[in-house]
Amino acid sequence: MGSGHRSGHRGRGHGGETPPPASERVLVLPGEELPAQGLTPGTGTYRVNGRIYASVLGLLSRRPPTVRIIPLSGRYIPKAHDTVIGTVTDVQGTFWLLDIGGPRWAPLHMTGTPWKIDFGETEQYLRVGDAVVVTVESIENTGRIGVTMLGEGLGKLEGGTIVSVSPAKVPRVIGRSGSMVQTMTRLTDCKVAVGQNGRIWIDGPPEGIVRLRECLRMIEEEGQRPGLTERIQAYLESTRPSGASHDGPERGDRPSHDRGSAPGGPWPEERSAGAPLDPDGPGLRGAPEY
Repeated sequence: MGSGHRSGHRGRGHGGETPPPASERVLVLPGEELPAQGLTPGTGTYRVNGRIYASVLGLLSRRPPTVRIIPLSGRYIPKAHDTVIGTVTDVQGTFWLLDIGGPRWAPLHMTGTPWKIDFGETEQYLRVGDAVVVTVESIENTGRIGVTMLGEGLGKLEGGTIVSVSPAKVPRVIGRSGSMVQTMTRLTDCKVAVGQNGRIWIDGPPEGIVRLRECLRMIEEEGQRPGLTERIQAYLESTRPSGASHDGPERGDRPSHDRGSAPGGPWPEERSAGAPLDPDGPGLRGAPEY
C-alpha cells in the first residue's frame, strides 16, 4: 500500500459532498474522509494524497484554516501549556513526582515552585497524596514531561473535592467561551477548576457539589448530544434549593502557596483538594472550544 491509503477507509466519506455547516456536530469514524477542501489537517486527522481523513472516533470540527476531530474517548496526552491537576506520588530531595494521568509521571522540581526550599525540605511543602495545579512546560524527545507551579493561579490545592472525567470531555465541560462551567458554578454556588487532563476540582456547599457532580456525569454520558447546556441548566434550576443565592461563588481566589499538605483521601475517583480557583482562571486556559 505504497500510497499510504488504508483499506479501512469508509465509502460514506464526505470529501466530494456538500460539507455540513460548521456549527453542526457530525460523528465521524476512523478512516473516514472529511469535508475539508481548503483546510489543513488538525488534531485527530491525517492527509493522504491531498485528502484528509479522521484518525479517531469523534465529532467533526471545521474552523478555518483547520479541520480537526474532537475525540469521544481516550487517555490524556500531555501538550505544552496545558494546565493540569496532579497528585504527588513520590517525594525526593529536590523534586516531587506527579501523577497527571499521562503516559508517565511528571517531576516537579523545587525551583519550579514559588517557595524557597532547601535540599531535603521538599516534604515540608508537599507530601504524597497532595494535589496541585501545574502547567505542562515541555515534552522532551525522551517522553519526559516537564511541569511548573510558577504562574498565576497555579499552586497547591487544599480542601474541596476532585472528580475525574474523560479528557476528551474537557472541552464540553468548559463549553464555548466557558459557558458550560460558568452555568454550573453560577447555579451551584461552587468554585471549579478544570484540568485539561480530565481532573476537575470543586469546592462549595455539599448539596452544590452533589448537583455539580451529577452535571459532570451527564456530560460524560451525553457530551456528544446537542442541547446539553440547556438540559444541564434546566436540571440545576429545578434542583436549586429555595432561597439560594444567584450570585455564585466569589471570583479571583487562587490556590494557597502556604506550607502544609492537603488532607488525604481516595484517588482517582474523588479526594480532598484545594483552595478556590477562578472559574475563568488557568484551569480553562488554552482549552479548545466545543
